[in-house]
Amino acid sequence: MTGMTTDAGALRELTVGTGAGLVAGTGDQQLGTDMVLNIGPQHPSTHGVLRLKLVLDGERVIACEPIVGYMHRGAEKLFEVRDYRQIIVLANRHDWLSAFSNELGVVLAVERLMGMEVPERATWLRMALAELNRVLNHLMFLGSYPLEIGAITPVFYAFRERETIQAVMEEVSGGRIHYMFNRVGGLKEEVPYGWTGRARAAIGEVRRRLPDLDHLIRRNEIFLARTVGVGVLSAADAAAFGASGPVARASGLDLDLRRDDPYLAYDELDVPVVTKTAGDCHARFEVLLDQVYVSLDLAERCLDRVDQLIGPINTRLPKVLKAPEGHTYAWTENPLGINGYYLVSRGEKTPWRLKLRTASYANVQALATLLPGCLVPDLIAILGSMFFVVGDIDK
Repeated sequence: MTGMTTDAGALRELTVGTGAGLVAGTGDQQLGTDMVLNIGPQHPSTHGVLRLKLVLDGERVIACEPIVGYMHRGAEKLFEVRDYRQIIVLANRHDWLSAFSNELGVVLAVERLMGMEVPERATWLRMALAELNRVLNHLMFLGSYPLEIGAITPVFYAFRERETIQAVMEEVSGGRIHYMFNRVGGLKEEVPYGWTGRARAAIGEVRRRLPDLDHLIRRNEIFLARTVGVGVLSAADAAAFGASGPVARASGLDLDLRRDDPYLAYDELDVPVVTKTAGDCHARFEVLLDQVYVSLDLAERCLDRVDQLIGPINTRLPKVLKAPEGHTYAWTENPLGINGYYLVSRGEKTPWRLKLRTASYANVQALATLLPGCLVPDLIAILGSMFFVVGDIDK
């Protein structure tokens, strides 16, 4: 819209309205007519408290700045004043959907620094529980992501399957979210008698019923319209941002530490890696869904191996556990991507430094590239498809 106005007796032409060409919020003076919109820091479509500072031209996003830190609890500093047994309870909370895997990465780093051999039975049980935890993580997103873009039914199917797996996880550890079952040198205790059979039955039940969720949403016409071709992340951009896990594999990055740099006993398993090439929201959803089938199979094979093994479940440790002076780095293929654990010790009972490299922190950076150019209705579809937990970003 163009109008004429007077300024000290002189006529001046002023252009206002959408598309005026001046961008707000990029300099000291916000001269333009484009709108700055804050999504968050409390928003129902984020798994945690994230803030997105958007510049909009009408309904189109011009720029996006993810602002993190609202959930920061200082876990890395707290590690420095707690001993190697106590830090496990902190480590399993930054990504509350991947608690077992978080514990596992910390104890692997400590065991590597100490040169400790873990009993074989504990190793295979760790793998079985890690894969079950992966299934629980993915089912949460498979239910919540369609919910965020308007489909309410899938979350009921996803939580039905989650409850089936949660029952066996709760039986073995006593916890439903924060398991606290890993220990330096193995696991907390032996699993209950007959547990592997009950876990195998739960896996079979979930495998049998999972197609209900699959057929409901994967080829749904409305879901396809909202996700296909939306939020495309190229393989080059995924690599540049350090993205990993399902987000990166949906863009064609064929990377999975369980196969490419095996830890525990993954080198004794054939680990299928699910990849897509489209890099859009639908591809990310499909990778997550197909990964559930893979993890169910892997968990079952690990349980079969556990049944063939006898022996201890952990290693006897001194009352005061001290890691030798030095440093080490361990990384794991967590449900949301690669988590790294850089441990520095000065020979004391507490870490001198334990730095976390979390998958969510790297993945969410890509929003600055993905969101500009999209429409506001697509923003939530893209945001939800990046599969992050904000506690995993803020730590």
